[in-house]
Amino acid sequence: MKFTDTAFSRTHRYALGIEEQSGRRYLSIPVSNGLVDYEEYYEISDAQYSALLVDEAVAARFAAECRAHRHDDLLMQQPGWNRGTAV
Repeated sequence: MKFTDTAFSRTHRYALGIEEQSGRRYLSIPVSNGLVDYEEYYEISDAQYSALLVDEAVAARFAAECRAHRHDDLLMQQPGWNRGTAV
C-alpha cells in the first residue's frame, strides 16, 4: 500500500489522504508501541473525506474516536499483537 497524505492537522494530530493503489480515502493517526512509531489508517468514504477536508472540528472529533478504538472496523491494516497506543 502507498499512502499519500493530502491534508493534516498538527494541532489535532491526524492526516487525510489517498491510498494510491486502490484509490481509497483515509484518516490516519500516529501511534507508538514502545519499539516503533507508526500510523494507523482508517478507511473513509469519498463523502467523509470531502467533509473532513473542510471541517477541522469534525475531523478532530473523528480522529479522537479512532484513538478511542471506536472505528477499528475501518482499519485498513490490522494491528499486530503489540498494537500501539495513540500519541
